[in-house]
Amino acid sequence: MSEGDSVGESIHGKPSVVAAFFTRIGQIYQSWLDKSTPFYAVRWAATLLLTAVYMIRVYILQGWYIVTYALGIYHLNLFIAFLSPKVDPSLLDEDEGPSLPTKQNEEFRPFIRRLPEFKFWHSATKGIVIAMICTFFDAFNVPVFWPILVMYFIMLFCITMKRQIKHMIKYRYLPFTHGKRTYKGKEDTGNTFAS
Repeated sequence: MSEGDSVGESIHGKPSVVAAFFTRIGQIYQSWLDKSTPFYAVRWAATLLLTAVYMIRVYILQGWYIVTYALGIYHLNLFIAFLSPKVDPSLLDEDEGPSLPTKQNEEFRPFIRRLPEFKFWHSATKGIVIAMICTFFDAFNVPVFWPILVMYFIMLFCITMKRQIKHMIKYRYLPFTHGKRTYKGKEDTGNTFAS
């Protein structure tokens, strides 16, 4: 290969126009993602709206059930990762690394998710967009008997959630902040020096 043959570079070592274009598109996309981070309710509302549009499209077209099934399995996988702790307590030995508190007098450690909320939302939304794009191609419209897929998905969901809930009970962690005890420090008196 000669000096200027690497991907994305022109003969003179400068980035090509195509590489610069896609780099700029990526920067704009990341900027919009960064701006949307604090607005979780709006993000999830937009995702639910996009899901409704997708479901209406599948219902009207009466097809693409296998794509919808794959999307449901993908969302289930994301949801399980969202509910799971970053470090699985079943894989840790007693002497090894940090663990979740199991007794009343142990130190409080916050729950850290394996899949954070923002990444969960971003991956779920990307999955819906990809599934929507797949509905524009007849190659993905595989004829299947959709009630079997629905029943199989319901069984898979129930079995997976039962296993996850048993894991949560066994290792005593709660992935949601509602109903958890909060710990407060000492009251601030406003004095900078003790008198």
